[in-house]
Amino acid sequence: MAIFRKMTDHSSARIVYFDAVLRPNQSLSRAAFGLVMGIVVLINLISSLAFLTAGAIPIVGFLALDALIVWLAFRMCFQNQKQWTRVRVTADHLRVDHMNPKGRESNVELPTAFTRVELEEPLTAYSWLTLAARGEAYVIGRFLTIDERKSLADALRDALSRARSERYPSEA
Repeated sequence: MAIFRKMTDHSSARIVYFDAVLRPNQSLSRAAFGLVMGIVVLINLISSLAFLTAGAIPIVGFLALDALIVWLAFRMCFQNQKQWTRVRVTADHLRVDHMNPKGRESNVELPTAFTRVELEEPLTAYSWLTLAARGEAYVIGRFLTIDERKSLADALRDALSRARSERYPSEA
């Protein structure tokens, strides 16, 4: 998860109260994937040779299928790691840009004045972080851990509070 920071948006000279890019945790690097697949193939190859010498030819096909399934599982995992979500809070709006694992982008802008950050408690693996406004709700960070969701929810609530106080200062 990206570092949360306050910065200035140079395009509109407005303060950015929150700007983070969320990405799934990476399971393996490409080099580590190559090493793991090499070990899986080597073990299956040695096992295949042993079964071939014993005359159990059909087992060789199952071992090849085993290696293929492991490769497909990692490929699906790497595909899911291509997604990202960018959350940005300014005084005017909260903007969420998202790219799904298939490469399709979507975005939504919610007014800071009416946006709520909801996180169902007690926290479980199914406690989704939701941004709600105008009768609609958007789930973000499904790939985050429970602690990361809680941290993100707290940071977003704080950023929205500061953004609202800039836009709607209390009159003393």
